[in-house]
Amino acid sequence: MANIGVPGLILILIVALLLFGPNKLPELGRAFGKTLREFKKGAREVMSDDDLPTDSSSNKERTNNDKRLPE
Repeated sequence: MANIGVPGLILILIVALLLFGPNKLPELGRAFGKTLREFKKGAREVMSDDDLPTDSSSNKERTNNDKRLPE
């Protein structure tokens, strides 16, 4: 990925300001932030789901063991 730098970012911001106007930019920023937050949340959920056992028989054993009274 190419290094954009400060002049490139300023140019991108000026073009975005000209295209969308000063009233629309905060709305676009909020929408982008919410989208990024949802993506991160989904990625975390997928990563945490990978840590759980996928064998259904081990889950049945756990629930059966929970129902028994202690000896």
